[in-house]
Amino acid sequence: MEKFNQLKALIEGAEQDATAFYQKGNKAAGTRLRNALQQTKTIAQEIRNEVTARKNSK
Repeated sequence: MEKFNQLKALIEGAEQDATAFYQKGNKAAGTRLRNALQQTKTIAQEIRNEVTARKNSK
C-alpha cells in the first residue's frame, strides 16, 4: 500500500507541472512532467509485480 500512496502523491505533484506546461507553455514544466510520468511508470510496474506475487502465493 505504501507504493500506491507514493504513486498517488507523484500524480498529485505532477498536476502543477501539467497545468504549467499545457496552459502556460512552460517548457521546463514539460520536462518535469515527463520525468514524473517516467517515475509513475516505474512505480506502477513495481505495484503490478507485487500484486501478481501476492495473488499467486495464495
